[in-house]
This record gives sequence, structure tokens and C-alpha cells, in this order.
Amino acid sequence: MSGSTEDYAPHPHIGGRTAALRALAAWRGAAPGVPRVVVITGDSGSGRSRLLTGFLMLCEPEFRKQLPLDAMDPSTVPPELPAPAVPAPDGLTAAQVLWLLADHYELDATSTQGVFAELAALDEPVTVVVPDVDRAGPVRAADEPARLVREVLAPLAATGTVRLLAELPRPLAVELAAGLAPGTVQIIDLDEREWADPAGLVLHAQAALNPEFGAPELPFTVDPAARLALGAAIGRRAGTSPLAVQLAVQGVLMAPEGFDPADEGWLPASVGEALDLHARRLGADPQTLRLMLAPLALAETEGIPVSLWGRLASAVAEQDMSQAIAGGMLLAGPFVQPEEQRAEEEQGGGRTLRAEEEQGGGRMLLRLLHPAIGDEIRAGLPNVRAAQTRIAMALLEAVPEQDWSRADPYVRDHIAGHTLEAGLLPQLLTDPGLFVHADPVSLRAAIEAVPVEALGAPARTYLRTAPLLTRTQVPPALRAALLETAFVEDGLPEYADAVHRLGFELPWRTLWSLPVAGVSAVTVGSLPRPEGQATPVAVLVVPADTPGARPVGGMGGIEMGATGETSDADETSDADGAAGDSGEASDPEAEELDETSDRGRSAVLVHDLVRPHPLADIDPGQILRPSEDERAAAPLGLSRGADYLRVWDRASGEAVAALLSDTPFTAADLSPDGVLVVVTERGAKALHIRPAAAAIAS
Repeated sequence: MSGSTEDYAPHPHIGGRTAALRALAAWRGAAPGVPRVVVITGDSGSGRSRLLTGFLMLCEPEFRKQLPLDAMDPSTVPPELPAPAVPAPDGLTAAQVLWLLADHYELDATSTQGVFAELAALDEPVTVVVPDVDRAGPVRAADEPARLVREVLAPLAATGTVRLLAELPRPLAVELAAGLAPGTVQIIDLDEREWADPAGLVLHAQAALNPEFGAPELPFTVDPAARLALGAAIGRRAGTSPLAVQLAVQGVLMAPEGFDPADEGWLPASVGEALDLHARRLGADPQTLRLMLAPLALAETEGIPVSLWGRLASAVAEQDMSQAIAGGMLLAGPFVQPEEQRAEEEQGGGRTLRAEEEQGGGRMLLRLLHPAIGDEIRAGLPNVRAAQTRIAMALLEAVPEQDWSRADPYVRDHIAGHTLEAGLLPQLLTDPGLFVHADPVSLRAAIEAVPVEALGAPARTYLRTAPLLTRTQVPPALRAALLETAFVEDGLPEYADAVHRLGFELPWRTLWSLPVAGVSAVTVGSLPRPEGQATPVAVLVVPADTPGARPVGGMGGIEMGATGETSDADETSDADGAAGDSGEASDPEAEELDETSDRGRSAVLVHDLVRPHPLADIDPGQILRPSEDERAAAPLGLSRGADYLRVWDRASGEAVAALLSDTPFTAADLSPDGVLVVVTERGAKALHIRPAAAAIAS
């Protein structure tokens, strides 16, 4: 082992890397002169993750007890300290990683800048380890690793009280270091001579070939001399790449027929050689293997379902690959990692994944063994964008009758990632069904990677609503409710109507939206007519210079008093659950309105309550508000917080609708027949509440 002596036992997981472990142990112990920021880097497949995993074993107090610390080189063992924070970014956005860190330290911050400020103010040492930065993000083409470095790791590294250890691809390691003061950061590049571990690679190969550790019994594995010689040859050929060692060993163990351990010409020196040599040894065209693996190299996150593999491989190859796929696991096996995913109910969807998966208990996903394999295959494609275009078209064709509720979860949640890399995402973002059924975290990340000016109006509405969708993690039915009212608010009623046709029992229908600024209060009422029924109206208090508004002084005898709202503190929680039956609260906004009205600084707009029509030339003094008895007899009640409203059934005390907003509610009122008018800084809108449903909206 490089940099160690035979007197010490190697780390049982790493089997080497002594020089790197010494540097990491010194960082963990805050040794004098050691930079507080350390970055592990190297080529993909150089063993960055393995090294960091082994080091974290030494940092976790309970796991340390399982390691032979007394037999190991003391300079490679960090002092026993509380475990560091390890916000793993695999599949997460930069913001999600930061909030993992905030949760670890139990911070009260409500903004990203607040997180950094509170971390800097902590009395305890702040030690953060961030592994696998290259795996960050739900959408590969959105380049989330770079965002994680710029928006999270760079500010952490610049905070003098934070000790940071991160594992980064080389370009991002260079970028992070360039922004820090000299002496602040140490870069451990595992491909450089100082940190390389050729002896450790030989040990890895020899151990992987040993039947005592799970290798099959073959002539060159059971014979110790042959095993040691082959392991030495594999390690020697692999240079500085543990991944090349792993692929070489897996290839010969999976298909040993015809393998000559004395012929080093069949041992790979790189990932690309591992692919090509394995194919040739099995009598296959290396290009066939690469085309088989191409869908996995272009896939998102957890991998693709086996059921889609052949379809997508044929799309990339532009030829039928079904026969190659059907008999190709021996060929593809060393490079593929299968994973069974249990069939579970879709969140809020009320259905299982697929009927055939119900019978089998789950579905099989396939992904590449290591990201470096994907890098190699993508680099060999003549046109990645064209390949992603063909994959996107194949995924669209796989949606039954273009009904996204019946689409395979991979298709539904990740088609946006494929179309993003194909340059086609804006064209996809016109289907409310996709907006409702797709995973909002993945879809939001993909859309945010597109310039806003390239997005159509429906996509901009989705992007505006997405923070609520991702914050609340609501199921499809409630996502539909959020989007329905957002479409009306943004002047897209045809998209709101399309949401109603998706088959959900939405808790409301948004009747109208009025984008007027400065609304300070609202009340519902009715305008008597000489003949026929009175016209239900909403009266909005607005700044005096609002077009079409009438001075408050013209309101005559109308009261802007009680709105029927209660705060959560006013709600009772007795056994019968009749929340709010203790009485209606007065409206402090209305009292404030009366004061400002006297000074003549406000005016009113009158709007039809159920139709999208402002009512001009209406004397507000003629408008009648519901009496207290009428409000008390209404089937629905209203309570309000800063960024939510709750409508509840008076008889049962159960909530029938809960509205969330990304901006505070300014005012709200509920008519006796269930029309809710809400006001935020964007303006006012009216929703007709269904009496027997529950949902969330904004």
C-alpha cells in the first residue's frame, strides 16, 4: 500500500489510500496548518466515492466500533468526534441539499441567506461533508451539480466557521477553489501521483477474484498463484481507475469461457476498453453493446424500467434492437445494475403502477453501474440531442391514449428531462395532464433550466405555482386544484377547463380573477333588483386612483364590518368538532378600512360574485351584506392564517378546502352559498367551494 507499512492493517473497506486518509484525518482533527476546506476529485471512476465512504465510516461513532482501529495506522484514523453533517445530494436540487443541512442543525431560517447566517452564528463547530456532487439533481441536463457548488458549497466554503469536505468532478473542484483565499482549500486529486494508489488497486482485484469473498470457483480464482497474478495484471492495466478494475473482474467472472488469464490484451485500461473488449470476447459488435446501453446512459435518476429498455434502445439505434435486448444480459451484465422497485399506490392517484407489476409484486429498473459508463457511451454517440429526441418521441408513444394518469411513472416523471436535453421541452409544456401528474420536483427543475422567454404562458403559470407543489408534496388531485385556480388567475381559463376534464373531483371551480393592485379589504353582498333575484357581488376596497373605482364616500349605508372570518386561535376543538361555532370574529381589516375611508384615501370596485364581470356605475350604498344570522346559518365557515385559508363544514367541523398561497392573503370573505373571495398582492379571485371535498390551492 502506498504510503503505509506492513505493520498496519488496511482500512477494510478501502484497502489502501493511506496518503489520502492521512490528509482527511488531519482535516477532521483540525490539525495546525491544515486548510478547513478539502476537495476530493479525480476522473469519474477514480474511487472518489469509495474513499469518502470509507472515511465517513471512521467519522461515525457507532460504525467506528466495528472497525479494527487499534490495528490501523493511527495517522489515518480521525479523532472520535460527533458525526459531521452529511447532506447527500443524490437526485436533489441545490435548495433541497441546503435545507437538509438546515434540518440537521435545527435552524429557524426561512431563507437561504438565513441558513448561511445562522450557520455562521452557531457556537458549535460546523463540519459538513458533501459526497457525490456529480449525482445532484433530478434532471441531468439541468446541470444541478454546478448550481450546488455555486449556490451552496461556495457560500459554505467562504464561511469562516465551516469546515467543509466535498467530493467533486475536477472542473467544479477547480471552480470552487478559485473562489477561495489562498491556503483555504486543499485538493486531493486521486489521479495525481501523490494520491494515486496502484498497490491498492491490485489488492482490490485480487480480493474480488477470491472465492472467499464471493467469486465463483474457476481455475484462475481457486489457484492462489493464478489469482494473485491475474489480480496484479488487472491492477497494473487499470492505472488509477478502480472502476476499470471492477469492470475487468466482473467481465471475466460473468463470462469466463475462453478467457486466457495469461493474455493481458483482454484486460482493460479504461471504461471504454472494458466495454469494447467484453463485447469482442463474447463475439459481439462493441457498437451493439453501446447501443443497448445508450438508453441507460441517457436516462434520468433511478434508471429505466425493463419494459421500456427495448423500445428506447430501438429508438436510439433507429433499428429493431429487441433480439439483442432479449438475449443481451450476459453482454450488458457487467455494466448494468438491476434494482427491483415494489409496486405501490401512486400518491393520491388511487392506482398501482401497472397490472403486470401488481401480479409480480414490483417492477425492475435498470441503471448503469457507474456514471462514468454513461459518460463514455454519451461521448460515443454521434448526436446526443438527436438521440434524446428519438427517446422523447418513444416515451410519448408509450403513454396510453395520451392519458398521463396511465403512463409509466418513469415516462410521466422524466420525459421532461429527455425533452430538455433534446431542446424540445417548451413544445411539451402545453398539456395540463402532464402538469398535474408529473413529479413536480423533476418537472420544475427541467422547466427552470429553460430561459423564461422561451416558455409559453401555461409553462410560466406552472413555474409560478411549482414552489407550492414542491413545498407541500401534494398528490395529483390537489396539484390539479392548485393549477386550476392559477390558470384562471393568469388569464388562461381554457387550461383551467382542461384541468376539470382530467377526471378529478376538484374542491372548487375558480369563477374569476381580477389583477388589480392594492386591494386592502373585501366583502360579499347582494345588489337588489326591482324585479327578480338580487345580484350577488363582491366589493373590493382599492386605492383611490384605481381605474373604475368609486370613492368610499359613495358607499352610503353599507357596512364593511364582520367578514365571517376567524383566526385559527378562534376555532374550537371540542368533541363534536364544530370548529368556529363559538362565534364570528370582528374583522380588524374592516375597522382599519373605516378609518382610512374617513380620510378619503380609498375607493371601491364592485364585481359580480359568480361571473367574470366588473359592475360599473353601481351605487355601493345599495349593496346589502349578509346578516350575522345568515352567516351563522350558512353550511360553510371560514378561518384564515397568514398564507392559508381553511373552509370548513359547520355541521361536521371537517375542512372541505384549504387554500395555500406563496404570497400572504390580504383579505377574504365567504358568501352564505359558498363563494370564497380572496385577495393577495396579485389581486382578487373568487372560487365556488364544493361542500364535500378537501384540497389545497393558491
